[in-house]
Amino acid sequence: MERSELVKMINSALAEEFEIEESEITPSGSIKDTLELDSLSLVDLIALMEQKTGVKIPGSDVTKILTFDALYDYIAERM
Repeated sequence: MERSELVKMINSALAEEFEIEESEITPSGSIKDTLELDSLSLVDLIALMEQKTGVKIPGSDVTKILTFDALYDYIAERM
């Protein structure tokens, strides 16, 4: 899957799950702030990404993924 396809798929899934407009998701944007995540919704985010991409995201890596660009890179490198 090309990066542009991956970004579109991730953004679409996140917008639907967290009930925001895709236009609110910017590559350099903070995932936590944009999606208004608390600890429980962060777990939902990880589960959603694992389900949609098949990429396992261990808890130790979650704290390193702060922006959407970092999320795209993380998943792209492991697919």
